[in-house]
Amino acid sequence: FILAVLFCAASFEGAGAFAPLVRKRPAVVTSVVSSSPAVTSEGARKQIGNDAFLNKDLMARARNGPGVVNSEKLKIGIIGAGLAGMVAAMDLADAGHEVEIFESRRFVGGKVSSWKDKDGNHIEMGLHVFFGCYYNLFGVMQRTGSFEDHLRLKEHTHTFINNGGDIGELDFRFPIGAPVSGLQAFAKTKQIGVADKLANALALGTSPIVRALVDFDGGMDMVRELDDMTFSQWFMGKGGSRGSIERMWDPIAYALGFIDCDAISARCMLTIFMLFAIRSEASVLRMLEGSPQTFLHDPILKYLDDRGVKVHTGAKVTALHHEVDSEGAPTRVRAITVGDEVKEYDVVVAAVDVPGVKKLLPESFRKHKVFDNIYELDCVPIATVQLRFDGWVTEMGSEAKMKDTAGDLSDGRAFGIDNLLYSADAEFSCFADLALVSPGEYYKEGEGSLMQAVMDSRAYDRPTEQIVADTLEQMHKLFPSSRGLTCTWSSVVKLGQSLYREKPGQDKFRPGQATPVDNFFLAGSYTYQDYIDSMEGATKSGIMAADEIISRAPALSGIAKEERGALLAEEDPIQPKVALIGRYSTQFCTSEMPLGMRAPWAMHGALGGGSENRRSWELI
Repeated sequence: FILAVLFCAASFEGAGAFAPLVRKRPAVVTSVVSSSPAVTSEGARKQIGNDAFLNKDLMARARNGPGVVNSEKLKIGIIGAGLAGMVAAMDLADAGHEVEIFESRRFVGGKVSSWKDKDGNHIEMGLHVFFGCYYNLFGVMQRTGSFEDHLRLKEHTHTFINNGGDIGELDFRFPIGAPVSGLQAFAKTKQIGVADKLANALALGTSPIVRALVDFDGGMDMVRELDDMTFSQWFMGKGGSRGSIERMWDPIAYALGFIDCDAISARCMLTIFMLFAIRSEASVLRMLEGSPQTFLHDPILKYLDDRGVKVHTGAKVTALHHEVDSEGAPTRVRAITVGDEVKEYDVVVAAVDVPGVKKLLPESFRKHKVFDNIYELDCVPIATVQLRFDGWVTEMGSEAKMKDTAGDLSDGRAFGIDNLLYSADAEFSCFADLALVSPGEYYKEGEGSLMQAVMDSRAYDRPTEQIVADTLEQMHKLFPSSRGLTCTWSSVVKLGQSLYREKPGQDKFRPGQATPVDNFFLAGSYTYQDYIDSMEGATKSGIMAADEIISRAPALSGIAKEERGALLAEEDPIQPKVALIGRYSTQFCTSEMPLGMRAPWAMHGALGGGSENRRSWELI
């Protein structure tokens, strides 16, 4: 198997051995839609293109912050307190701006949220794994002081659990790093048989991955061109086997995007394979010491609070107030409605997910193709299941150890498999025993495993009780000895729209962070940042949005000052200063608001229009 892949790699160079990795031409980006304004800041440009995949300096950028303080102080409103919104706020605050964040949920974190129930159990919205190539996220965690003590490094193996307790590993532990460590892992795995390994060698040996070992840019360009076909179409077309897909690649595809190889884009899968092949650390796994709220979000919130950033939870933004041009297309966002209050900002950042941005955008925004493209994206449903047991589910070697919960077994001293797990025989894409992998808050003295599994669309529509029963039965099939244990507690969290669906042809619809509306920016892992929908993708997008705003701060500040001056000059000096309440209805929104002591400006801020709009207000 190894020799076959080595031979194919060498053939790209016309020689019998690997040549050193060569950068043969400038990195290019081919997938960003032309209707989206290209990012212009130097920092944002470093996050995209072929160079971004190999650039460890991105960690230093995320750790050190933007490295500039603008002389122009902008008032910035950020909608959404997920990773993208909070990371953008960190950079913008460090650059000297006044930042305020609004989150509709009662907790922060977005798709990486966690919270406590009434009994003190930590509930998560997904299973969150930190790959070694999360350079930006690791830099942010170093910046907030949460990297060294808040992440637990796992053994460099990817473990598959099959029915009957059979284990198939991809064991990357090897004296020589990538790509050799990966090749020997695939050659030695018991997850697939010899025939499937030979088929894998044929398919992957002629893939962009191998070309990238000698010509990284050429390999990445090939990967980008494969977004219009599924991984199965590409893999089978290259001689791969259905057995390999069903026993190995499907579990990985489900773990990445909650869809199988027959549905996921070849670009998505091969992007990850490329990173694993080039960087040894890319396939290394880490998991948090405990819940995301405590060990990831709280340090970020403290960082923001120390810099005067206001974070409002339970604060739903219901409208964007904006100006339009003669054709009805938006030109500038003036304010946002939060509850019954209209708040004005120089800059607005929508750091929400796909369903969130679809709800937020007024219909007029679809006149710009970059916004209209967002409606081509859809998301996949998941159900996160937690099951607490009175023993250790993944301990299959000793019944005595499996049932032993006595004494202090904290800090990973409990019995079983301390790592992320995959399975080709269950409806959950990936799973782990949180009491082992993240014991800081999930281990409870005198109790056993807390198994957390993510059920995908195959099970999502079932009643909660049925999802629990099905997860438990499938867990018992994977770990037969666990039938001797009792499930003492369970939880199910359904998320109807999680990651955007990484099906073929979607990459071109992902918007950039800068938009045609000059003071309105986007952030979120679905936006274009040359990576998949993930924690790292969200972090990258937040940094990119902040870099764009920081680089444009002089122009944004100048426009805001000019327009404020013009609007104040329009006020009638003899107008009585009275408190008014106005209602205005358009195809975009209906607003009722106090017009206050500066009625014309308040109306303009709410409507984003000229005098013809102001005359349309109805005083109530």
